[in-house]
This record gives sequence, C-alpha cells and structure tokens, in this order.
Amino acid sequence: MSNFTMNRRKFLATTGALGSAALLNPGLARAAGSLNGLQLRTVGLSVTVQERILNDFKSKSGVSAVSGKADIFPNTQTELLSGSSAYDCWETIGERLPAMTATNTIKPIATSDLSNWGNIRATFTDTDPRIAPGAQISGQIWADEGKTELWMVPTVYNFDSIGYRPDLVSAEEANTWTALFDPKFKGKTGLNVDPLIAFGQAILAMNSLGLLEVPNPGNPNAEEIDEAAKFLISKKKDGQFRALWGDFGELVNLLASGEMILADAWQPAVMAVKAQGIECSYAVPKEGYRGWAIGISLIGNSPNADAVKAYADYWLSGPPAITVSEQGYYSPTTTIKDVMSPEKYGFWYEGKPWVGAGERGIKEGDVRDGGSLEQRASHVSYWHQWPDRYDHLIARWDEFLSA
Repeated sequence: MSNFTMNRRKFLATTGALGSAALLNPGLARAAGSLNGLQLRTVGLSVTVQERILNDFKSKSGVSAVSGKADIFPNTQTELLSGSSAYDCWETIGERLPAMTATNTIKPIATSDLSNWGNIRATFTDTDPRIAPGAQISGQIWADEGKTELWMVPTVYNFDSIGYRPDLVSAEEANTWTALFDPKFKGKTGLNVDPLIAFGQAILAMNSLGLLEVPNPGNPNAEEIDEAAKFLISKKKDGQFRALWGDFGELVNLLASGEMILADAWQPAVMAVKAQGIECSYAVPKEGYRGWAIGISLIGNSPNADAVKAYADYWLSGPPAITVSEQGYYSPTTTIKDVMSPEKYGFWYEGKPWVGAGERGIKEGDVRDGGSLEQRASHVSYWHQWPDRYDHLIARWDEFLSA
C-alpha cells in the first residue's frame, strides 16, 4: 500500500470518478482567494493520498500547488522526527500522534477553522463506555480538554479484520484471529508489516487460545509483549506465514492468486480481489475488530498552515468521502449521506442489499460483510494506540524479523 502500483491503479479505475455533486463548502470557498500562492505538500498512505482527490482539492481551493507522496507510517514518522521540512501535512493514523506531539513535530488545528466540523460522527467526540478513554480514537485526537483543538482531523476510519478466500476456507474457520496462526493453514497466511498491528493480532489470538489474558491488545505490558514475541517467532520458524505484507498491490495479488488464503487485511483489498471475479470475503472475528482512524495533522514547521486547514475541511465536505467509502472505508462525517446516492449509502453504511447493476464484484442483493456501520462499530475489540512500552515492543519486533 506504500506505492501507486499498477495493480492499485487498476483497482482505483474500478471505483468510479470522484464525486462532483457536492460543491466546495462555504468556509473553504471564502478562503479560496487567500490560498493563492500557498502550496500543499502532503504525505500518507495511498488510502488517502490519491491524485484525483488532490487534483479536486486544488481546483476547488485555489491552492497554487498540490503534491502528495504515499509511504508507510513508520517511514514517514522517522523522516519527520529527523526534522524534515519537505511536507506541510501528514495524513497519519491516530496511534502515532503521541510520538509527534511530544516532540512538537505537529501543531493542533482549531475546530473553529473547520466549517464542516459540526457534522463529525460521535465516535470522534464521545467516549465508548466499553473502552478506556485514552485507548479509543476520541481520546487520542484532541489537543485540549475542552475539545476545541485537534492534533488530527479525522478523514477515514474502519474496523479491520481477516480477508479470506471462501472457496478455500470456510467462514467458520476464518471468523477468528486464531486462524492466522492455525497450523492447518501453514504457509498460507499473512500479517501486516506494521509491528503495532502484528502484535495486536497475535495477542487477540493468544487471548482466544487461552495463552494470554490481555484486556487491551493495543497496549500490552513488557511481559505480555515478550510472550507475544515468542509466539510470533515460533510461528515464523514453523513457516506459518506466506508473507509480511505492507503494500496494497502485494496483498491483493497474494489473495487473488491463492498464495495466501487468510490475511490480516484492509477491506478495500478484499473488494479489489472480488473486482477480479475471485471469491473473497471479510471475516467477522469472534474476538472483535481492530479500530483505527487516519487524519490530517499540521506539520509544525509548515509555512502553509492555511492550506492544510483548507485541505482538512475539504475532506469533511463530501467528495473525498465518496471515494474512500466506495473502496470499503468509512467517512467520519455524516455529510456523506447528503452527497452519496441513497442506494450506495444504504449498502456501505446501513447494511442494506446492493441495488442495481453490479460493481467491483458486488452483485445485486449482496450485503456488506459484517453488516452496517453501527453493527461493526459495536463489535470493536480495541483501537490502535501508541503502547506505553513502545521501545520494548520494537526491540522484540526486530528479534522477530531476524528470527
């Protein structure tokens, strides 16, 4: 997912043109004249750093120059912490905010600078009583207790699960995180190369197997990290994993070819496999989903702060939300319901059957794996977060990689 590969281009070509029904929001329209002469240099995953989105923003905002680079989170974090001034905006994930705020690498954005903030979903403002406040996204993005300034303006979120080939693995077998580590699928499973993700999946599986009892897999202590590392290393030495994947196209290819039949996966990759006419499904793991959110952070040394704020507001205005929703993600703004067709909104957000001609492997009568947004949100096990013992976890991850 770190590069615009040919496979990714092919996938994006199937998702339809960027929606144009929604006009530029009033706040951004008022600012358009003042943005002339500014530039926006953004970096993030190719989930959000897409040429058509950047081009649409440029045409509507009046920003003089817009450019984007797709790269994985750890690479970008290292670059920014080294003092790089190459970017104005980091389209980051909520879990990595503590590393950036502690070093003043990013600056907060006031909600008063976002004309579309009033339509944000409650997930980003309220506290889920099932999860500790700091362990969920609404406890990670705010720069002040009064919730007037944001370290990250959310743009995309989802609940991750296991992508699997239902022609090769049954739903009963796939609907548990333990499937990734089951010896019966030796050499046919895959893990994400991000250590914070991989450790979380291992701990979820170990909880289910009775090997650990960790309430929050996103923040294990040192002993729990050690046990998870031993588990991962033993599985790697046994040849359990076909690949540690980090690139979107790589994931799609491995699932489509059948080289991997089960993988910790992003839902759009499952949709991309289906678009090729190959059966692929997204599991509803009994242990629950892993929640995450990506958003826009203002780089502290950027001379183009107003352009970054306009870009964040644009993401909450409608059109970009259509693009990412039709790939299998969710938009954090309820504005999406006003600009997306009722039929498509019904399928992607409300768990309703697909109506009309098929698209991207979706046929009439199909429903989204896992059901509605409400159903999936209620089945979240934990959210990505920055673990207290991050350095210890990374040291054990290095041991895993070299094993």
